[in-house]
Amino acid sequence: MSIRNAKELKTASLQTPTDLKSDAIRDISGALNILLADMFGLYLKTMNFHWHMAGPHFRDYHLLLDEQGDQIFAATDAIAERVRKVGGTTLRSIGHIGRLQRILDNDADFVTPMDMLAELRDDNKQLTANLRETHGLCDAYGDIATASLLENWIDEAERRTWFLFEATRQRE
Repeated sequence: MSIRNAKELKTASLQTPTDLKSDAIRDISGALNILLADMFGLYLKTMNFHWHMAGPHFRDYHLLLDEQGDQIFAATDAIAERVRKVGGTTLRSIGHIGRLQRILDNDADFVTPMDMLAELRDDNKQLTANLRETHGLCDAYGDIATASLLENWIDEAERRTWFLFEATRQRE
């Protein structure tokens, strides 16, 4: 490959053919990138708590968070690929994630198991609301395919919220 060919590739357009209008591409890919940043933030927090879990329910909570982390991570590639399918570009770095994510990090040296689960419960509940908001945006632009994927991710986030809620419920 010549230097000239390499320079041409560097500036080649990434425009994916789509029937969506430019404002739909901008708004949907922007919303999906924010969700993607949230998913990466939630994934890392879930795994942080998975790695630092302690106490008498260690095994159960450790396995629960491992399962949830796998599910969250699995969604990241599908979200990023959806951004590309609709004609947008997606996240490029950890810094980009940090600028967009709404899920707050937890860098505490120690967090109790109940606080870990409660924080993740609340994060997943907030993620569900954000997913619903993006679903509404996709509906407004007639992007049925993205809306359909969002419905699955909403269901998954609701299930995670439910499991975390039940795990943190006080005895009655």
